[in-house]
Amino acid sequence: MSQQDQKHVVIRHADRPGDLGWVVMAHGQVYDQQFGWDTDFEVLVAKIVADYGTEHDPAREAGWIAEVDGRRVGCVFLVAGDQPHVARLRILLVTPEGRGLRLGTRLVEECVAFARVADYEQVTLWTNDVLTAARRIYQSFGFTLADEERHHSFGHDLVGQNWTLDLRTGAADGDG
Repeated sequence: MSQQDQKHVVIRHADRPGDLGWVVMAHGQVYDQQFGWDTDFEVLVAKIVADYGTEHDPAREAGWIAEVDGRRVGCVFLVAGDQPHVARLRILLVTPEGRGLRLGTRLVEECVAFARVADYEQVTLWTNDVLTAARRIYQSFGFTLADEERHHSFGHDLVGQNWTLDLRTGAADGDG
């Protein structure tokens, strides 16, 4: 590969103007293009992002952006869960432009490392079974399926899944 063909990849905090808006827009566009999901999904992402933007505690919550050659191509957030020692991994996305560079794995790795430093005991996430690439990443870190339930959302019949990673058991380090 020549020097020109190498991509400059950066994982950074989601703290620049435009980052939060990009997260909402990218989710809406990518999930529409790939799965035909309607704007209800974009509204869900907008609520997650708005809550993060107005209420997050930087010692316990963080968001990351993946960039390739200066362009945003991915994101993930880790926010406090409903219980004191439980965090929630939210809105992992890698756009088609950023795929094949292991950015999803690197973003989840940032979340898990941050969760450990923030002294969380567990990380949970909710996803849908059609998101197979994300599920493989979660499994590579040691997340296990807690439960699943059929639902109709975003204009489709889906199977929602709750996954859990116990940080107290020395789970996998994400080499997958």
